[in-house]
Amino acid sequence: QVHLVESGGGLLQAGGSLRLSCVASGHISSGYVMGWFRQAPGKEREFVAAIPMSGGGIYYADSVKGRATISRVSAKNTVYLQMNSLNPEDTAVYYCAARQRMQLSSLPRDYDYWGQGTQVTVSS
Repeated sequence: QVHLVESGGGLLQAGGSLRLSCVASGHISSGYVMGWFRQAPGKEREFVAAIPMSGGGIYYADSVKGRATISRVSAKNTVYLQMNSLNPEDTAVYYCAARQRMQLSSLPRDYDYWGQGTQVTVSS
């Protein structure tokens, strides 16, 4: 069983930056993919970025490409999401997720474990 805990959300100003952390407990092997998703009120859960724990290719949603950086520290079972140039449309609950396969995916249904989420609110 894998347990994910996100942190780092809060109230932020437009144009600012955020850095979210996701700490995984349980067995996260190099065969896992870790992803970040977000969900705004009244909208479907949206893919943000994904990274394999083994290293290698990273996958970003077009909506955040150039503004977001996903990274991981395998020894700490921790994944980070850095995002710059925030705007009010980035307001959402941000979720960390783990997928038990090495293939990157942007589909929520492909992920096996989810954190409880952290609220990010960007004011204009």
